[in-house]
Amino acid sequence: MRKKSVQQPTTIKSFPLIVTLQMEPSAQAYFDDLRTTHFPKHANYLKAHITLFHKLPSNNPRIDNTLQQLAQRPPFELLADKVYSFGQGVAFHLQSLELQQLHVAMQASWSDLLIRQDQQTIIPHITIQNKVTNFKATQLKDALLADFTPFNVKVIGFQTWYYKGGPWKQKADFNFSL
Repeated sequence: MRKKSVQQPTTIKSFPLIVTLQMEPSAQAYFDDLRTTHFPKHANYLKAHITLFHKLPSNNPRIDNTLQQLAQRPPFELLADKVYSFGQGVAFHLQSLELQQLHVAMQASWSDLLIRQDQQTIIPHITIQNKVTNFKATQLKDALLADFTPFNVKVIGFQTWYYKGGPWKQKADFNFSL
């Protein structure tokens, strides 16, 4: 008699891990409002976010250990220096030498764990519209640029998320502590 294989249920730890920066509440609310207004309702199941890493192993304790160590720092600011269209959507570009250096340090710490996308130089941004026509994206970009002035976005920590093929499930916060 052949043994029947039993498929084990997927545990939360088997999902890939995403690392983002946590924005101060007022910035989070501002960008969430823009996403709610401009992102197609059927596809808007995430809050506004600044992704640092897209796919890390969620069962590697080195990830949390590194984030805990790097969170021993003061909050810092990113400059939202432009609004741009990437074809089917619109995003705010973020500028910060401090973030670039921090990201390089994280890449060095996790070099053996990174997929190709996460090995690249980071281009920090916050997407507020996606999955629309080029025409709609251009309209929104032009409307936002009509009165755009660069502004600072304060970040206050790291967050980790389980990627479950759609919505993300929050794993942990690593608040900056100095």
